[in-house]
Amino acid sequence: MSLTDTQRAIHLFLAERIEADGFAPSQTEIARAFGFKGVRAAQYHLEALEAAGAIGRSPGRARSLRLLQQPEDRPHQLPLTANEDTLHLPVLGQVAAGVPIGADIGSEQMVLMDRALFTPTPDYLLKVKGDSMRDEGIFDGDLIGVHRTREARNGQVVIARIDDEITVKLLRIAQGKVRLLPRNPDYAPIEVQPGQEFAIEGLYCGLVRPNA
Repeated sequence: MSLTDTQRAIHLFLAERIEADGFAPSQTEIARAFGFKGVRAAQYHLEALEAAGAIGRSPGRARSLRLLQQPEDRPHQLPLTANEDTLHLPVLGQVAAGVPIGADIGSEQMVLMDRALFTPTPDYLLKVKGDSMRDEGIFDGDLIGVHRTREARNGQVVIARIDDEITVKLLRIAQGKVRLLPRNPDYAPIEVQPGQEFAIEGLYCGLVRPNA
């Protein structure tokens, strides 16, 4: 049975956490780390890993998960926790720096990043599509670090969800209205309309430019 990119990333995450903590993370912790909306998605991927013979679990016992195979992408010569300055971050799809687009959650992968590149520490990465945040130094194809939080201050660059779509913009709140401002004069601001579902998904905390 072949594993998806998501399942390989979870397998790697499990190996890291078991080595660091001595026991496996909970399904809630897995869901939080990978941006899943609930534990059911985490459970689905764990079942696939178990069916593939990558992990074993004892029914009815919390944190009973154990590794039966090492992740394929894991470097055998160095433990994942060898360097405290290294982050292991999942790439959870893409975010629009233009108009909002749906999150492409099918393209997850785990990458190793230098902790010093980000402030605050990110929980995951998103790939930018578009150039509406050009004057903020965020360009098409960049990987941006996202610190997961529901709170943000006026003037911060946020990752926001409008209905079922996500975008990265500058947050502006005034006179009871929420606006998401681009940093490129070629784009118009996005004003959250009454009746739309709106939520802050996280704060922008730095970027990596692949192949720079």
